[in-house]
Amino acid sequence: MRTRAVLGSVFGSIAVLIIGWQAGAAALTSNQSALSTGLSTSGTTTGSSTTGSSASGTPSPAATPSSGSTTASPKSSTTSKSYTGQSVNTQFGSVQVRISVTGGKLTDVTPLHLTDFGGRSVQISNYAVPILRKEVLSAQSSHVNSVGGATYTSEAYLSSLQSALDTAGITS
Repeated sequence: MRTRAVLGSVFGSIAVLIIGWQAGAAALTSNQSALSTGLSTSGTTTGSSTTGSSASGTPSPAATPSSGSTTASPKSSTTSKSYTGQSVNTQFGSVQVRISVTGGKLTDVTPLHLTDFGGRSVQISNYAVPILRKEVLSAQSSHVNSVGGATYTSEAYLSSLQSALDTAGITS
């Protein structure tokens, strides 16, 4: 049984690394195309601090996500704004999300941090977050059902999401 738990933890960690690596590669490609058009999406300056991602594609620990950053899309004149929800602590780690809003519509939900207390917690987060994201974008609201088997992650995700929606002024 111990071997199974260790292997589950290792595979969960590998999955997180692969997802982070893919996100980092996508961000790098996005940054390169933005730079070629004269726009920068590598970070948002707020006061004297800059937020961004580390080379691995995960949020850097020293970065403090900003609320209400504006990013112009090179393909359209529509402005997208990002809002960061509050970090919500659970017994399995903290959860924090950032939303993107375009034209008053919720267009994306990006987890900045998910529960990470042990391999099983990582597996649960990796299972639950895509389901939650799909439901939230479909409902345009944080009023969706929790994912079975991921109660703590779901509740923290939806709570962080609601604080971001409140900051954005989106009522649901």
